Amino acid sequence: MRKNMGSTDRFIRIFIAVALLTTFYTDTVTGTFGYILAAIAGVLILTTFVSFCPLYTLLGINTCKLNK
Repeated sequence: MRKNMGSTDRFIRIFIAVALLTTFYTDTVTGTFGYILAAIAGVLILTTFVSFCPLYTLLGINTCKLNK
C-alpha cells in the first residue's frame, strides 16, 4: 500500500472521527444510527493511521506530497 493521504487530510479525518465519537458517547446520537457513526469514525481513524484510503485509489486522488 502506497501512502495517498497528506497531513492535512489526516488531521481533518481525525477531527471528524473525534466529533462523531463524541456525539455517540454523550448519547446525542443513539441507536442504530449511533453505531453506524461510530463505525464510520473507526474507519476514519484506521485510514488515518495507515495513511491510505482505498476510496482515493479508486478515484485517483492523492493528497500525499511525498509521492507527487
